[in-house]
Amino acid sequence: MDRRELMQGAGAIVVAALGSAALAAEHDHHEHHGAGGNQSLIAATGNCVEKGELCLAHCLVLLGDGDKEMAACAKSVNQMLAVCSALQKLASQSSKQAPALAKVALESCAECEKECKKHEDMHAECKACAEACAACGKECKALVG
Repeated sequence: MDRRELMQGAGAIVVAALGSAALAAEHDHHEHHGAGGNQSLIAATGNCVEKGELCLAHCLVLLGDGDKEMAACAKSVNQMLAVCSALQKLASQSSKQAPALAKVALESCAECEKECKKHEDMHAECKACAEACAACGKECKALVG
């Protein structure tokens, strides 16, 4: 994969993340009761995914430029994205499996927050992701008990 392909891929990730955020914002205007009392968790996971997608895209650009320091950050963000995306879906369905996945998400968000904090002074994307992970972790902790 050359740099051009990497940049195009990163751009596609950013566009997808922004599109997801727009759909989430549009959906917020329509109240549905299927999510039960999970609204704050759904919002926190959605924000975490949005900020994580932007952080991952930024990491990929930097990795493409040869900045290998961002590899651990990209890896932790990518893993957090998988977990938080799944948790958001389960929470929106008031799934009985949501608390179990929230335990995993709590750990994943903590790891991602730790990695992103290493770069938050230099990269706004990392700072935003770390903050979103901290907030999501709090919501996960509230669900787990």
